[in-house]
Amino acid sequence: MKGLKKQRRIQIIVLAFVALAVATGLVGYAMKDGINFFRSPTQVAEAPPPPSETFRLGGLVEEGSLIRGQGEAITFAVTDGNATIPVSFTGILPDLFAENQGMIGTGRFIDGTFVADEILAKHDESYMPKEVVEALKEQGEWKPEATN
Repeated sequence: MKGLKKQRRIQIIVLAFVALAVATGLVGYAMKDGINFFRSPTQVAEAPPPPSETFRLGGLVEEGSLIRGQGEAITFAVTDGNATIPVSFTGILPDLFAENQGMIGTGRFIDGTFVADEILAKHDESYMPKEVVEALKEQGEWKPEATN
């Protein structure tokens, strides 16, 4: 009787570990497209990601780089003070999007240009995304009096 209880307990423990491993694998598989890593322009310039990888690029919109093309096509450059990455975007930019302001874009790096699917801009005159602040601090370009 004791051997049967011990065997049953071991079976339940093994089954619980297998179920936990399967659940963890399914959660990871479901989230793989939803996880986008943040990179600064310097990180992208030093180690360009493959064109198949979707990631977030953030920095300041470079002064004088904003060019509006035909329709909703827009090109500009994003910088962190150390490196500059050209960006192309087709769509409507947020109202607060402007040169020398913080932005974060989600997209892919194709042929030396960040092709953005989504652009986010600061939401008021004192806000800058946390990732952009950290990247600017690393490059020595952080100006705390201009942002929060």
